[in-house]
Amino acid sequence: MQPLASSLRLIRSDYDAVVIGSGYGGGVAAARLARAGKRVAVLERGREICVGDFPRRFSDLSHDLQLSGRQTQLGSPTGLYDVRLGEDMHVLVGCGLGGGSLINAGVALRPDARVFKDPAWPSELAGDPLLEEGYREAWRWLRPARDPRAHERSKLKALSAASVALGVEPVAAPVTVSFVDCLNPAGIAQPACTLCGDCCGGCNVGAKNTVTLTYLPDALRHGAEIFTHAKVHHLAADDSGRWRIHFQVQPGADAASLDAVGSVSAALVVLAAGTLGSTEILLRSRQRGLALSDRLGHRFSANGDIIAFGWGGKLPVAGIGVGYPPKVQDAVVGAAVSGQIELVDVGNLANSLTVQEGALPSAMAPILPVLFLPNGRLLGALKSLISGVYKGPFAGLQTFFAVSHDSAAGQLTLEADRVVLRWPGASDEGVYRRLDAALEALVRQAGGTYVKNPLAGTVMGHQPATAHPLGGCGIGRDHRDGVVNHKGQVFAPGAGTGDVHAGLYVMDGSIMPRSLGVNPLLTITALAERAMAHMAGDYGWRDAGAAAANPGPGAATAARWTAARIAALGSASHHIQIEHGADGARDDEARQETADVGAPLFRGQRR
Repeated sequence: MQPLASSLRLIRSDYDAVVIGSGYGGGVAAARLARAGKRVAVLERGREICVGDFPRRFSDLSHDLQLSGRQTQLGSPTGLYDVRLGEDMHVLVGCGLGGGSLINAGVALRPDARVFKDPAWPSELAGDPLLEEGYREAWRWLRPARDPRAHERSKLKALSAASVALGVEPVAAPVTVSFVDCLNPAGIAQPACTLCGDCCGGCNVGAKNTVTLTYLPDALRHGAEIFTHAKVHHLAADDSGRWRIHFQVQPGADAASLDAVGSVSAALVVLAAGTLGSTEILLRSRQRGLALSDRLGHRFSANGDIIAFGWGGKLPVAGIGVGYPPKVQDAVVGAAVSGQIELVDVGNLANSLTVQEGALPSAMAPILPVLFLPNGRLLGALKSLISGVYKGPFAGLQTFFAVSHDSAAGQLTLEADRVVLRWPGASDEGVYRRLDAALEALVRQAGGTYVKNPLAGTVMGHQPATAHPLGGCGIGRDHRDGVVNHKGQVFAPGAGTGDVHAGLYVMDGSIMPRSLGVNPLLTITALAERAMAHMAGDYGWRDAGAAAANPGPGAATAARWTAARIAALGSASHHIQIEHGADGARDDEARQETADVGAPLFRGQRR
């Protein structure tokens, strides 16, 4: 597939609309605005990573990791995996064109109906028929599907065997993955999933239905201009009633002689930089005089997240990705998540939770023995150095992704011009006790040991972590209750009750006023679709989503080219390598990389 982004040298001085961020909300906004005939620019802080270029080895992954905290700043600011270290909680987000869709598991679930009955949501939203339409559009574009052979996957078999501990059988999970060759709604030909398990490391097959394979190509086809390496710092209203968006050029931009900062003007701005990004931009903007709600930064939720492990179970799990081309011959992992256990408490929504079996990306394989070493599992780690993680004790490693509900009591603030999460007592939230109890029961039934945090002996410490940050720009009834209204319009305090800043919207996970209790991607997309439908009605535009299923002229030719391109990225070279017996060589290479990564630590161990 041809690159979507243009050089920053080509950015214009003004547009009808600027979309900040390129994840689910940004993708929806860009596509719908472009279909409405607007001159649209998309600004993304990260870089574009094409299919076939995601990390394959641990050395690739380590170069694509950025860590930041009060005392830490490591890695490239355009690294794909953006880890924010906090005193109370850590946060992982994606950084790149496509946002979190590049590295999430792609699980697409609707929240329990009771979530939207919470008074935290304005009444205009819960009863709006456009909410249901938003979910339909999101489903149509992202096309969640269940692996037709999910129950044959070893990791789901292992979860099923352990599920007797909870009394609920697992079900196949809907994931944004194409399990058959297809032509998607954007006119892009996608090959079928190879079941390599690398969804969370970046799909090198082209089967994952990311924003870069759905909404963004559609936006580009309808005239949107997409720019990477442009990190928006703040925005301000000018004297003409337009918005001035100020951005910083990130390292790696193809325009080395560009100024370190730039700006662009637009009548309409959609903030879709994610929970941390959109809140940070608005906090900086308020610091510079933009009137915003005092609720800005409040109601941060971790969505009741936990990632944990089961070590030493009796059944084979095959829960480590093999990548594409595969590092191990004839290995079948499945999508990153194939199934889940749904525990619904009909009497108390807060107690409901979902436990998903997971697969770790193949690029992480070499570091796994090192991560589990501090947890007293030296013998297993040493065995893995000899046999490789695919054949040693790690072949039985269970990974769990679990979501539930928390109190949304965190707060995002600005310190030294950077967003910081404050949540004293976060680790004492009742959700973690509930999740620990459920996961411990599953692992015990599997005959293993529960490992809550293999990184406890590192800079990560014992703080909880989330990959589903929500809130900070929460929806409310007015500026005393929230930051945006039910349409995503930003409140303007002092301009009258219910008044908003003309042309300023937020459409991403930051607008959630509470936890969702499920993976949030489908709801973020649905609320963005709903907001764009309201925007079209308010401005009197034609329905920008009506023709969504029509790829447009030239799509068939583009699709054929794309199919050939994606196939060439992996299949051809893989067949050539197999002919020369390279599968065994790749297995040896992975085992050697494990030894290289772990050797310095193992030398320091006493016998």
